[in-house]
Amino acid sequence: MKKIKLLSLVLLAVMTASILQAQSKYDTLTRTILEKDRLFWTAYNNCDTVGFGNYVSDDVEFYHDKGGITYGKAKLVNSITNNLCSNPNFRLRREAIPGTVTVFPLENNGVIYGAIMSGRHYFYINEPGKKEYRDGMARFTHVWQLNNGVWKMTRILSFDHGPAKDI
Repeated sequence: MKKIKLLSLVLLAVMTASILQAQSKYDTLTRTILEKDRLFWTAYNNCDTVGFGNYVSDDVEFYHDKGGITYGKAKLVNSITNNLCSNPNFRLRREAIPGTVTVFPLENNGVIYGAIMSGRHYFYINEPGKKEYRDGMARFTHVWQLNNGVWKMTRILSFDHGPAKDI
């Protein structure tokens, strides 16, 4: 009976250690992706297209339910530069809606190679001499991949655009 109790305790300890290790791995992943996302959107919100481009892969695909598909980093950066950032009297600011953002690991044989990030965000309009106002809301899904130690977004989906309502 003592051997069974001892074996049960050892098994419980091993299982607990495995769960804690996995949880720690996923917590680290979540923190990393949330920080990369924060830096990406800080660049976007400030029309820092060079900084913005640092977080997307060369072969990024951007799917927008109102604006169509954009293939490739150069075209995406060019689109942001020549559209959203071309008018100094108009700026769009994106903000994730707290409590809606989730990060899911992508693994191959127990090794994390990427993450799917999903949530909702608000868009705000800034114009000189006017108070910033919330203009819209949408859902987003980003696929982040880790290649040679560097995280980049490879797929961006922006959809379900509509009026800005409180969640």
